[in-house]
Amino acid sequence: MKTIIFATKNKDKVKEIREIMSNINVNIITMEEAGIDIDVIEDGQTFEENARKKAEEIMKESGHIVMADDSGLEIDCFDKAPGVYSARYLGENTPYEEKNAIILDKMKDIEDNKRSARFVCAIATAFPDGRATIITRDTMEGKIGRKAVGSGGFGYDPIFYPQGYQTSSADISAKEKNAISHRGKALRAMEKQIRKVLEK
Repeated sequence: MKTIIFATKNKDKVKEIREIMSNINVNIITMEEAGIDIDVIEDGQTFEENARKKAEEIMKESGHIVMADDSGLEIDCFDKAPGVYSARYLGENTPYEEKNAIILDKMKDIEDNKRSARFVCAIATAFPDGRATIITRDTMEGKIGRKAVGSGGFGYDPIFYPQGYQTSSADISAKEKNAISHRGKALRAMEKQIRKVLEK
């Protein structure tokens, strides 16, 4: 079984990734489980640039196949902020509960038809055998609700209402969320690409 290091220390994210990629015969481990402790500076202008940089730098350090993602929230009335700065928005150490409350307050006078937003995810997989890095990208369209709802998910999930839903992405089951989420769709596209590589 091939081992793939996923470039994150976020256990919630890894749990989500393992669930989504359970159909492929690979062992997905965290950087911590691989004994790797390096911080890659995410200074790209796009989600794709950041994902590629993380995957390639950690691949060189580890000698393993490395998968990395960069994801975030784009709010249209904020000119697509926080975007690539989603994790650092309003301060890297600011709890998401506080970030979400601030965003809701800033948007309290924004009309319902102008609250459009999306989660974006780009995933890069880098290979130690020299083959080109693979990148996939997808989105989950929706809007910013008027209150935080739900205890599932993480990050901005409680204030993001997916298209077609009357509640937040923190208030739907993990299975349902994985089926429609930006990360779920990008991972399934990546799974197909990795399957092709491993079958050769």
